[in-house]
Amino acid sequence: MNFASDNVYGVHPRILAALGEANGGTAPSYGGDDHTNRAEEKLKEVFGCDLRAFLVTSGTAANGLALSSITPGYGAIICHGEAHIAVDECNSPEMFTGGAKIIGLNGPGGKITPAQVEKTLKGFIRGEHDPKPRGVSLTNATELGTIYSPAEVKAFSDLIRPRGMKLHMDGARFANAVAGLGIAPADLTWKSGVDVMSFGATKNGAMMLEAVVFFDLSLAEDFAYRRMRSGQLLSKSRYLGAQMLAYLEGGLWLENARRANALAQKLVKGLTAGGKVRIPNPVQANEVFAVLPRSMFDRLQASGARFYDWMPDSLGDAITGDEVFSRFVLSFATPEDEVDAFVRLVAEG
Repeated sequence: MNFASDNVYGVHPRILAALGEANGGTAPSYGGDDHTNRAEEKLKEVFGCDLRAFLVTSGTAANGLALSSITPGYGAIICHGEAHIAVDECNSPEMFTGGAKIIGLNGPGGKITPAQVEKTLKGFIRGEHDPKPRGVSLTNATELGTIYSPAEVKAFSDLIRPRGMKLHMDGARFANAVAGLGIAPADLTWKSGVDVMSFGATKNGAMMLEAVVFFDLSLAEDFAYRRMRSGQLLSKSRYLGAQMLAYLEGGLWLENARRANALAQKLVKGLTAGGKVRIPNPVQANEVFAVLPRSMFDRLQASGARFYDWMPDSLGDAITGDEVFSRFVLSFATPEDEVDAFVRLVAEG
């Protein structure tokens, strides 16, 4: 019963099979292969627009490189205070951008608002003594499993675009957000004003695969050099392209996300059935955050179930010393019978 992360599970069989097929024969190196070229074309089809896409191996690299395209070292990026770029990437965005400042704002449910951003921007009054605001980064789905709607995303774009700023989306769990809302990928990205995104696949069935996707094509002008300099241009790039093709073809990426999201809803129903567990935030994707009695938390952990106690500051409401704020993440590969077994343990008291 492992709910620690969607990273703990393996690669989807269709993606593994695609890697095996790509392994035969020879192919041009450094992105010149047919798999990589077809993957970019497939992404254009998925998003319904012209775009540029660059495949990389990790979300940390995707975020850092994407942000480097919208801000110089003297710039600033505004995000949620618990966004991955702020607290989980060991200053990688600062490194890739050459020193840009990451400014984290607090907001309930892992989300910030345009009003918060506008208030923050009003504080930049010192000219060159301040960093220059160059962008906003939204995580969708957020670190607390909530989702920004297209209207919410567009409100950020409408605020910052007249100021010459760009909008980045960290889409490590973008598939779960799209599946949760039941909308087209375009509606949540370029149609809502997103300029560049980190398109995630590793958490949702790939082996090691993310893409930096540019909807503002001007930002991609020098990106090939950024990717090369960062060590993210693989010589055997066909293996990234093969993964992306298998991930997208036949809607596998959304099929996987829907299953993970559905299991999250099943877990919520089981956790709350006895009235002892509360769910403080909406569960809109594949992450469940719950407040458990400490005795229940300890008993479930002792049973062998794997899930994390989370930062209580993330909660935004009262939590007592007898409670534990806990995170559960469901995967496309989570066995449903393990969810059932865990729910039975919860029901025991």
